[in-house]
Amino acid sequence: MNRGLPEDLGATSRPKSVQEYIDETPVWRDGTLLRTTPMTGMQWRIWTLAAAGKFFEGLVVFMTGVAMPLIADEFHLSAMQHGVVGAASLFGILVGAVGLGSLSDRFGRKRMFVTEMFIFMFFLCLIVFSPSYLWLVVFLFGIGVALGCDYPTAHLMISESIPSSMRGRLVLAAFGFQALGALTGTAVGYVILRNIPQIGAWRWMYATAIVPGLVVTIGRLSITESAHWLLARGKIELAKQQADRLLRRNPPYPRGVTLDGSGERDATGDHRQHRGYGALFSKDNRRATILASVPWFLQDLGTYGIGIFTPVILAASVGHKTRYVRNLADLINNDILAARGAAMIDVLLIVGIFCAILLSDRVGRIRLQIIGFVGCAAGLLLASSSGFYTGGPHVLLIFLGFMLFNFMTNLGPNAQTYLLAGEVFPTRVRGMGAGFAAAFAKIGAVMTAFLFPILLADVGSQTLLYILVGTSLLGAAITWAFQIETAGINLETIGCRTHIARVTS
Repeated sequence: MNRGLPEDLGATSRPKSVQEYIDETPVWRDGTLLRTTPMTGMQWRIWTLAAAGKFFEGLVVFMTGVAMPLIADEFHLSAMQHGVVGAASLFGILVGAVGLGSLSDRFGRKRMFVTEMFIFMFFLCLIVFSPSYLWLVVFLFGIGVALGCDYPTAHLMISESIPSSMRGRLVLAAFGFQALGALTGTAVGYVILRNIPQIGAWRWMYATAIVPGLVVTIGRLSITESAHWLLARGKIELAKQQADRLLRRNPPYPRGVTLDGSGERDATGDHRQHRGYGALFSKDNRRATILASVPWFLQDLGTYGIGIFTPVILAASVGHKTRYVRNLADLINNDILAARGAAMIDVLLIVGIFCAILLSDRVGRIRLQIIGFVGCAAGLLLASSSGFYTGGPHVLLIFLGFMLFNFMTNLGPNAQTYLLAGEVFPTRVRGMGAGFAAAFAKIGAVMTAFLFPILLADVGSQTLLYILVGTSLLGAAITWAFQIETAGINLETIGCRTHIARVTS
């Protein structure tokens, strides 16, 4: 090795665990350690392809908010059918997270990571040619199933492949592409409406994701399998091969991989024991299950309700909306105004996730989640106060409230619940636990999407916002009561006896 270059001192002197190899830093010839572990090309490839999956989720789900008025007009939807369309992809996410996401514990992280993209592409192509309301619901549900599988698998592909010291930042950076997708989806909807002012313009909105989706699907075929999962399944030789490929650098570091599987077994136990979802409610995992699931459920009530129906709410408050739609031109005009206002508010999602990336490993997941929940409640309370005003103050309070909510939810609960769900469970049930948490959360999202248009008509937006203020404060309380801090924690220690004792003490 050339003078001045870092070298691997004793890389093969003793067997190590997978995470020890991933976390290990090179050493200069004079004995000085590098400050961080350099990422390999494969690690960055995995991160990029996982981030793309979160982008598509934000793109498709939030684009539905812009497409909804056109869909409702083309298929002559009632209020209930309107709610079903809004909830279809979210219900699919629920089913996919619990039904397919947990399969990553059985068949492997990579296999499900690839499978979900094939499912996504299949239904995305079909949705462009939806012949009726019923088929549209079926295709949206299918897209949701694929996105639901991505919740646990994308997180695990990243978190089980990168150094512990930067896990929080990189997982949240990938998750942040959901916010970028939401903004892009709203912007794409706006651009298409401006250039294709037709009732079928919503089909072109979904079609824009086909080519990028195909590129990501092909890319996922080339990544490595999780060495953590292989080792937990007793496949030591395959784990060694995949770890070696994951950590391949030029110049080579480490020079060779010799795995010690005892640490993984001690942390996770025999993978043949406690199979099934009952394991999540055992004494060792119950606290983690509550922390991962219940706050996520509560934050989804607000995040998806506000996110999907922001264009609907803003349509009555922004610009010069036509109160009584008489023709297609009026409908397109209203939708353009709503999309423009939603895009302005969605920018705060990106600002919020950027701050979460910077602070998560420094401040801690739990503290940020509590602060975020309280901030969400403040934003919703501010928006609800708009009901006491008219004109300019009414519009200003709605904008300020929604902007504060979007910033605080991505700083706190929307980002941290996703991060915690993939970290608080041991390897043998990590996919199942993260999938269950995501599915449980999407019950809240489905309820909101289905009931929101009905409740908006029955009780009004102000009462709904008051309810969401209460759910946000409840989320903060439950996070505090069942807190498990995972910032900087080696995932191989999650679930071991010493870790459990420290968490519950």
